[in-house]
Amino acid sequence: MTDVADTLLPLNDQLCYGLYSASMAIQRVYKPLLDQLGLTYPQYLVLNILWREDGQAVGRIAEQLALESSTLTPLLKRLEAAGLVQRTRNPEDERQVLVALTPDGRQLRTRTGCLAEALLTSSGQPVEELKALNARVRELRDALYAQIGGWNLKPEAPEATANEQG
Repeated sequence: MTDVADTLLPLNDQLCYGLYSASMAIQRVYKPLLDQLGLTYPQYLVLNILWREDGQAVGRIAEQLALESSTLTPLLKRLEAAGLVQRTRNPEDERQVLVALTPDGRQLRTRTGCLAEALLTSSGQPVEELKALNARVRELRDALYAQIGGWNLKPEAPEATANEQG
């Protein structure tokens, strides 16, 4: 009989741990810079989504981050208290909460370029290699989500997510 411990890969040989620990390392590189900006890493991710397309519903932001909107709401409240976003009810559908950048939130984008520079410097990797690695990781992520039903893991019908409250 084979012992279970003999069949387990050492932690450093497990892909999940490699990706997790690399993510943690990136966040640690970003942390001092984000601290200077008054942001947490999850807040930075939300702002990135809004910098690309402003005025999104909470449910849509949550979907892009693979989060529940109930997890996102406290984070959005903190961003609103900091004067970086404004939350309003959608006049066309009162069940939806829309999130829009304030002028301060839009202006903050110009100060975040240092994060990419810090990652490049800290990694010692050429831009092309990091881009290729990112593409491979996204392919893996997308393949895994395709097998488990996509980003939205709720048992609700797909049209229910469009009306998700914030």
